[in-house]
Amino acid sequence: MTTSTSSSSSRGGRRRSGGNRSSSTRRNNNGNRNRGPRKPKKLTFWQKVLKALGIEPKQTNKGTGRPKSVKRVSGNEQKGQQGGEKKKRAKRTPEIIPVESPRLYIGNLSYDASEADLTELFSGVGTVKEVEIISHRHTQRSKGYGFLEMTTTDEAKRAVEVLHDQDFMGRKLVVSGAKVRKD
Repeated sequence: MTTSTSSSSSRGGRRRSGGNRSSSTRRNNNGNRNRGPRKPKKLTFWQKVLKALGIEPKQTNKGTGRPKSVKRVSGNEQKGQQGGEKKKRAKRTPEIIPVESPRLYIGNLSYDASEADLTELFSGVGTVKEVEIISHRHTQRSKGYGFLEMTTTDEAKRAVEVLHDQDFMGRKLVVSGAKVRKD
């Protein structure tokens, strides 16, 4: 008794190929299908009339509302096309508020600055009552500014005179009076 097994009889007469299909649609290096040259789109009746008169019909990208001559440009390319230079942001000068209370605003802080660092810095001018560095709610990272309260208004005025525009942890501090809280 001889048994002959063939791959077609054991699989129900059908041959299956694995994941590789060799058909007429092949992929280029980018993974996009290369179907050969595209067929030109059919012209509408009015486009044919204009072409017969020798007037080229305006070609647009239907659906996008953008003429074919306009190239889609990414954000990074737009920055490079503007004369080869980046737009410089205008520097904002901080609003200097006169000191009317012992509470001070401290701006342009290093993100690494801690409340202990500020207490140590300002204790050379007077007695520090409270220090608060404002941080982002979700990431807990410093926003680069904070508030400090001295014991008297005179100490706060002296702190502004001494420490405004002084280098602290690689940045120039902005020290001014704080706006009144709206509770």
